[in-house]
Amino acid sequence: MHENEISKIILDCAFKIHTDLGLGLFESGYEEILYNELANKQLIIERKKVLAIQYGGI
Repeated sequence: MHENEISKIILDCAFKIHTDLGLGLFESGYEEILYNELANKQLIIERKKVLAIQYGGI
């Protein structure tokens, strides 16, 4: 699957969740729902990956 196809699936799921639930949930709630939506689309998902980032000398 091409990265543009994957991006479309992710955005479609995120917009659906936002439309259905709106604002007000904790991030962990949205994360769990998005994880399940993406898993239902047969995507392989890794949660809460640690990334090394440097910004502003930190």
